[in-house]
Amino acid sequence: MTKTYFNISYELDKAEVLRRIDRQISDGQTAYVCVADGVILNLANQQTDYLKVINGSLFSVCDSSYVPLYLKWIYGLRVEQYCGTDLFRDIIGLRRYRMAFLGGSQETLDALKKKLMEEGTDDADMLFMELPFRTVEEFDYEAIANQVNAFGADIIWVSLGAPKQEQFMSRLTPYLHRGVSIAVGAAFKFYCGVGERRAPQWMLNAHLEFVYRLFAAPHKQFRRCAGIIRTLPNLLWKEWKRKKISRDRLSISHT
Repeated sequence: MTKTYFNISYELDKAEVLRRIDRQISDGQTAYVCVADGVILNLANQQTDYLKVINGSLFSVCDSSYVPLYLKWIYGLRVEQYCGTDLFRDIIGLRRYRMAFLGGSQETLDALKKKLMEEGTDDADMLFMELPFRTVEEFDYEAIANQVNAFGADIIWVSLGAPKQEQFMSRLTPYLHRGVSIAVGAAFKFYCGVGERRAPQWMLNAHLEFVYRLFAAPHKQFRRCAGIIRTLPNLLWKEWKRKKISRDRLSISHT
């Protein structure tokens, strides 16, 4: 069951994430899933159109290690991060779906295909498409969907980076006949070990992955971190006020 926090509709139960995706596929329905990290949280609360794209999804997965901390501080909730890379690994590990992989360089896609085949994924169950470098408005969504539809993909993985990949999915979905699209950022590279790697486990446990990424790509990540730091206090304040208003209304209704 989705819950809205910080204006984003999350599915925070990991098992339910997998069940809902599987149910959508089994029913022959189309949808897309957003993997919302701190960058997406910040952008969505700054750009109304982007927030509509995020909340037009089946649900968002909580990819931020800090949102669970915020929810604990404000609401006393205990929830876990579900990193896009972990979701990617979990679904692939099921060996249940035909999958299309859209985005990433040809080098990354080749390395990903090699690793997946080494791990036992059948080549016939995978479609790899290197997308041209274009703005989100310039893609030929109907042509891309025709290839995905002809292949019969259950899962359509999209790796274009935020906010492009979420906008891409929202525009592609109307042309799909079936299947769930999931945006996973750098998960292709993380999974096959080409170009980028995740932070060491101790940094992940200490909520310091942003520090690792900051040193790995300082220009790109400094800009993102600065935007998050600048907007975070107001975001937390608004969520606390939302909680207080909801609690006050509940109290009045019980009097």
